[in-house]
Amino acid sequence: MDLNYKKTAFLLTSVAALCFTACKPGKVGQNTDADAAKKVYVAPGKYDELYMFASGGFSGQIAAYGLPSGRLLKVIPVFSQNPENGYGYSEETKPMLNTSHGFVPWDDAHHPQLSKTNGQDDGRWLFINGNNTPRIARLNLATFKTEEIIELPNVGGNHASPFCTENTEYVVGNTRFSIPLDADKDVPIDSYKKSFKGAASFIKVDKDKGTMNLAFQLIIPGFNYDLARAGKGPSKDWIFFTTYNTEEANTLLEVNASQRDKDFIMAVNWKKAEALVAQGKGKKVPAKYAHNVWDEKTHSATSTIKNDVLMLDVKDYPGLVYYIPCPKSPHGADVDPTGEYIVASGKLAAVIPVFSFKKMLSAIDNKQFEDQGTETGIPVLKYNSVLEGEVEKPGLGPLHTEFDGKGYAYTSMFVSSEIVKWKLNTREVIDRIPTYYSIGHLSIPGGDNKSPYGKYVVALNKITKDRYLSTGPELTQSAQLIDITGNKMKLLLDFPTIGEPHYAQTIPAEKVTKNQVKFFKLEENHHPFAAKSEKEAKVVRKGNRVDVYMTAIRSHLAPDNVEGIKMGDEVYVHVTNLEQDWDVPHGFAIKGSNNAELLVMPGETATLKWVPDREAVFPYYCTDFCSALHQEMSGYFRVSPANSNIAISYKLGDNPLAKK
Repeated sequence: MDLNYKKTAFLLTSVAALCFTACKPGKVGQNTDADAAKKVYVAPGKYDELYMFASGGFSGQIAAYGLPSGRLLKVIPVFSQNPENGYGYSEETKPMLNTSHGFVPWDDAHHPQLSKTNGQDDGRWLFINGNNTPRIARLNLATFKTEEIIELPNVGGNHASPFCTENTEYVVGNTRFSIPLDADKDVPIDSYKKSFKGAASFIKVDKDKGTMNLAFQLIIPGFNYDLARAGKGPSKDWIFFTTYNTEEANTLLEVNASQRDKDFIMAVNWKKAEALVAQGKGKKVPAKYAHNVWDEKTHSATSTIKNDVLMLDVKDYPGLVYYIPCPKSPHGADVDPTGEYIVASGKLAAVIPVFSFKKMLSAIDNKQFEDQGTETGIPVLKYNSVLEGEVEKPGLGPLHTEFDGKGYAYTSMFVSSEIVKWKLNTREVIDRIPTYYSIGHLSIPGGDNKSPYGKYVVALNKITKDRYLSTGPELTQSAQLIDITGNKMKLLLDFPTIGEPHYAQTIPAEKVTKNQVKFFKLEENHHPFAAKSEKEAKVVRKGNRVDVYMTAIRSHLAPDNVEGIKMGDEVYVHVTNLEQDWDVPHGFAIKGSNNAELLVMPGETATLKWVPDREAVFPYYCTDFCSALHQEMSGYFRVSPANSNIAISYKLGDNPLAKK
């Protein structure tokens, strides 16, 4: 057996043993705040202080929670169909899930990222990555809706994504699994080192509207790229990615990607890349990808397939990229509030290195490089020339670090199941608190901002054995709310989450609520099939297509009797909610529809396509309880044989009360 293989296997076995012995979490009571219930209680009629937006992991969605209560407020559909409101089922939203592979109604969502102004969360937009079919989505926090999704070509596994620059000039994504570029698709897998490349994607964001455009991609070595953070303040023109598999292995990565003592932090000068693009550098390369955009005026989405992308090969542009050695297989790369320090560490390392941005620039100026034998053509800075210092014996399995703005850093320890608090300037461990269990990411409100504004840290855990009522072979995912206002961290709350909560970002509620839309104005509804009053309700046949212009208002649908539909017809029911008041959505569903229901917001129009499967009378009704007479809000479609001579007819019956 290969000696390196034996060494790696021994290390993994040793860490696993430590995980279940010396590093078992402490007792709950030792770290729980005696007034925890009081501190997380939000009385009826009162509001939570913060919104927490957590990734839904394998659900492909985003979940919005209130903190400190931990109450789930809304599941926001992004990459996956959602029958609760018809997202991905309605004719208007189907284009949002289009890709170069066709209609893809699911994904694996990992890293929410709030938009920023001057390095502070501004409450306008939320970005999230689709890890599987590489995509980045933008949500509008005024409506809590997904407004845009852009696919990333040349990328396999969009994990180091989507991290935004100090003023949201760009959101950036990078490849988890390097692959052959789209223009060179069919190559032997064992030609990895020759044929496989990474592609760092820079998406330009309009500063006023938020609209996205894939500005350029950087061709980088075929490593695996894990996570990233943009710089701030003095480092604002840079972004820092963690890498692993610098061995460029293509099989049994558990061992073959752990041979080297160090992998890298990849430091990219995005401002220089932007300048090169402005000078006409780089070249257009064939690449097929989808760009999907929601239009709030028409309440509809469009999908456009793009066919090329501008690419710059970093080896052709010295000074664009540098590597900083880092203990092997690092996960998070986190920049402190001042923008001076970059924190990253190997997942199995016994220290947490803290790197200095000033020292990095000095090392570049003085050409303090070393040979790491990677043959990439990219300069590798000497470890000690960039290192500010190391946190000694922090725990086992350091993953992610965030900051409280008071000079302290908090690092999640996956293997030893704990959060460790340490002082940034001295790198001294100050406190530690157990988590339950196997924490991945952690999140401090504003923890990646220039001025963090949180008094909590949230642990996002992978395992919940013995924490909740069981739910069969799979247990609920979980988060833990921890008070960090004192010298000692105190556990306040456990609460379940949807999917796997890889990461979350938290923001004061008032930064979001001040912009929120309460209803859509009917006069601004430009949907082509909108019926803005009951007088406009109608049914129109064109060949075997039948369009039903329907209105909904408390407490009836118009029309509520439709005849003349025939077998073989395609029926499009366009429902316009006539309400002009906050929180009065209406639903719509048809018996036997193999689609989903609709949930139509006040002033909005949504369309359900229905192909009748038999001759019958089909009830339809409102699915969202809207008034005392909600049950009466219904109607009938009559479906006749294909050769029937029954003409289209529709009505809303006479109101006997109106005649009195």
